Amino acid sequence: MTARTLRTLGLFIATFSSGIGPAAAQGPGGHNLAPSMTAATSAVAVTPSRAAVYRWLGREAEIETFLRTAPITHMKDIPVGITKPQRAYFAPGGPAGSMAWKPLREQVLHGKAESYRSEIAAYLLSRHLELDMVPPVVEREIAGTKGAGVFWIEGVKPWDPSAPPKAPGANWSTQTSRMFMFDLLIANIDRNQGNLLYDEAGHLFLIDHSRAFTPRTSLAGLSTPKQFDRALWARMASLTRADLDALLGPWLTRPQIAAVLSRRDEMRRLIDRQVRERGDTVTFLPDSGAAPAARSN
Repeated sequence: MTARTLRTLGLFIATFSSGIGPAAAQGPGGHNLAPSMTAATSAVAVTPSRAAVYRWLGREAEIETFLRTAPITHMKDIPVGITKPQRAYFAPGGPAGSMAWKPLREQVLHGKAESYRSEIAAYLLSRHLELDMVPPVVEREIAGTKGAGVFWIEGVKPWDPSAPPKAPGANWSTQTSRMFMFDLLIANIDRNQGNLLYDEAGHLFLIDHSRAFTPRTSLAGLSTPKQFDRALWARMASLTRADLDALLGPWLTRPQIAAVLSRRDEMRRLIDRQVRERGDTVTFLPDSGAAPAARSN
């Protein structure tokens, strides 16, 4: 992640824009492909449940099976992006209207490692940690080529650096904290405006993790949150090698899995130091007290 990207991302976190841009469905890398819509001007009267916001919650198994097996009616090239993803469409009426198709084999592209397997690993780890902000991803074979099929989220848009979105309240701080924590854990070096999506109610969605899970063990150069989410950290802190081997073993190498735990331990040292120097209430966000969403097994 470049210094310019980090500065822009900081602006995204720090500023508030009440007039957010046209609505769009996202593509990999946040490509704006859908017709524009007029942004709603009225306040949201009732905060929807997480299952309503992240529409795959409680339906993960159904959606994963659908993405993996449902017939594809047609495909379209996504006209931007160096990895040349496509959008695959399904017949109406299923749990997903389309998916992003990313047949990225292990390769180094423009000096950065890419792999569709990292997309799958990021989704599985996100689900295990109850982060819920990463949409379902499955391995699928199309025309003899294996790749990642990524659930296409409708009604979201990539943020514009010239008018960064921000929603007021504790929920926004919690979301951005969780995003930074997740990126630290998976060594996501490529978080940028193209893979930060949001809806009009101020909910964040995280996509495009093909460059994550590098074998680096240091947190140097990665952004850290101003405050940590205590509930997410508790789940991260409890991760074991056995957990990760079972969860990520089919998708990552042993050095990649070991690096996840090394970075987690670096996060522990960082958090412990901040608690000593700044205190517990400054290091962690206030507890939200939000009830967990319904989940499938």
